[in-house]
Amino acid sequence: MTTNNLVYPKTLICVVGARPNFMKMAPIIRELKKFNNLITPYLVHTGQHYDQAMKDTFFQQLGIPEPDNDLGVGSGSHAVQAANIMLKFEPVLDEIKPFAVLVVGDVNSTIACGLVAVKKQIPLIHVEAGLRSYDREMPEEINRILTDQLSDLLLTTERSAADNLLKEGIAAERIQFAGNVMIDSLLTNCKQAVSINQTLQNYGCTQTIVESNYALLTLHRPSNVDDSETLVRLMEVISDVSFKLPIIFPVHPRTQQKISAAGLLTKLSPERVIMLPPVSYLEMLGLMQSAKLVLTDSGGLQEETTALGVPCITLRENTERPITVTEGTNTIVGTDPDKIMECVDEVLLNGGKSGRVPEYWDGDAAKRIVSEIISRYLPTE
Repeated sequence: MTTNNLVYPKTLICVVGARPNFMKMAPIIRELKKFNNLITPYLVHTGQHYDQAMKDTFFQQLGIPEPDNDLGVGSGSHAVQAANIMLKFEPVLDEIKPFAVLVVGDVNSTIACGLVAVKKQIPLIHVEAGLRSYDREMPEEINRILTDQLSDLLLTTERSAADNLLKEGIAAERIQFAGNVMIDSLLTNCKQAVSINQTLQNYGCTQTIVESNYALLTLHRPSNVDDSETLVRLMEVISDVSFKLPIIFPVHPRTQQKISAAGLLTKLSPERVIMLPPVSYLEMLGLMQSAKLVLTDSGGLQEETTALGVPCITLRENTERPITVTEGTNTIVGTDPDKIMECVDEVLLNGGKSGRVPEYWDGDAAKRIVSEIISRYLPTE
């Protein structure tokens, strides 16, 4: 919009809803603020994963400004949560009238806000588009597929993602390879990462752990923690691994509840498996970068360990991030105890996969994202 040759910035709504979104959005917000003559970022936090202390910590550590609007939807079933997000997000669009809505990742907030935007004829920009596990039992896979079909601009983290999108009938001109913005956050914050023993002290643990001589474990996927047989199998093999090297286990609240309800706490030696509450971003970064290996079912940790060069053993049957396997440090083992132990032994004996950092995981993804948005939606002439 111009008046008397003056250019007034247009508003871009940026949506975060769950913890991984914060790491992806922080570099984008930081880069957008460099172009405040053209763009005003308006940050919406849906409150999909809501914990006031954790939210405050993440926003402070990542340098994200306080949200302009906090929808506070809280937890619920997928249908209830998505419906509440949509109901609360629509009035925000009516009031702010953005030129576009930018969503990241594959959580319920991503698809819910995207659907509302497109129904109101507002262009949708999807960061981290085109990733596919080809496992429709994962709720995130449904969110990914639908969000990509709705999006006007699809920004990918790896080149193979474009092939997925083209096969699904998405026009090539809507797709742009930008790189992995989560790695922007990682590279920015590596030097500020909290040391392993400082983190243990922060949570009242008196044990001392030697750097590069422990495993980091995270576990939260419904397929792993909701099925009792699978959870028992995993806890038994985790116990076995812990006698080869100690394990640090920041426990997701849902996972904690499932382990306790199944009576599995006694399977884990407290001297060998150190269970912590959810930790901050800088604490998790420190735990990752000094670990001997990481055992996880998280998508984000598969990427971060590849960037850090730390061997990753993924406790899933598939991954939507294949580049972490073909080029990075990731190995997919599922929940088979023999495969898990074989992979752990390989890391302990030979160091595991070394891999390499993929293309455009260089800390400049946010610059490419913002540049593409400006060139497409905000021509200066």
